[in-house]
Amino acid sequence: MKRSTKVLSIIIIFFLIITSVIIARTMIGNHFKKKFGKRPPPGIMITEVVENRFFEKIETFGTAVSNRNDSFRIKKDDLLNELELNNYVNKGDIIVELKSGNIIAPFSGVVGYTGLTEDIFVSDKTIIITLDDTKIIYSDIKIPENYSSFLKKGLPVEAKVSSFKNKTFNGEIDFISSRINADTRSLLTRIKIDNSDLELISGSLLEVSILLNMRNSLAVPDTSVIMEGEKAFVYKVSPENIANKTEVQIGNRNEGKIEILSGLNEGDVIVAEGLKKVFPRAKINPIKEGEKKTETDWKKKKDKN
Repeated sequence: MKRSTKVLSIIIIFFLIITSVIIARTMIGNHFKKKFGKRPPPGIMITEVVENRFFEKIETFGTAVSNRNDSFRIKKDDLLNELELNNYVNKGDIIVELKSGNIIAPFSGVVGYTGLTEDIFVSDKTIIITLDDTKIIYSDIKIPENYSSFLKKGLPVEAKVSSFKNKTFNGEIDFISSRINADTRSLLTRIKIDNSDLELISGSLLEVSILLNMRNSLAVPDTSVIMEGEKAFVYKVSPENIANKTEVQIGNRNEGKIEILSGLNEGDVIVAEGLKKVFPRAKINPIKEGEKKTETDWKKKKDKN
């Protein structure tokens, strides 16, 4: 009898322990569900698919040369007034006043000088003054012969210089040689660049890009594309803010944008960045470019719905 009572007591205690564990786990689960279940989906940057400029380019270097230039040698003792250098003059203006007669600008340009020299014919020191017409800059560049079939007069050109790192100067091909240089296996090509602001200086080293096959195509940020082997994917966002993994065919990459050949339409909304936070069919909290959303904002929006 005593033994049966003891066994029964053990069974009851065991049952109570199991029941307590189940209740505790349920309470803890409900607590965490209540605490974390209302967290918003991750805030993800989105963007619309729009057209962008794409092109291939030939890159090379060249030296800036003024459209026209002239120089004037004058005796230092012949000066009436102090020279005004780096000054723009128009055709017909007085460049410098001399005792023996004024020097008149034969064309518009910037006045400079190369310094003092000893004249080889007389003992007096002389000054060499220069006049450069730099509103149009020219440069002769050498293009490898394998690109010769792509070149034609009028093709757009972009040029950069180290002194203006964030500025691009625009121009075009002005002349193409009719012969390949047998020694360099290159084609001499002359470009002309608009320098209306007179920022480019004759003699500057130019980083030149000749733009080929310019076109407008659909584009997405390069941060939005997932590469899986030979295939490319983006996350297309539905009106319900569901991220759908979508295969796309890509083309060229220009200035942080990737060309889309198929798989998307203009105006489609895609995930722009933060791909590690997204998975297929996930609901996201979309953040448009230049916009910031907080968890509180999302909760307010959810409460209204």
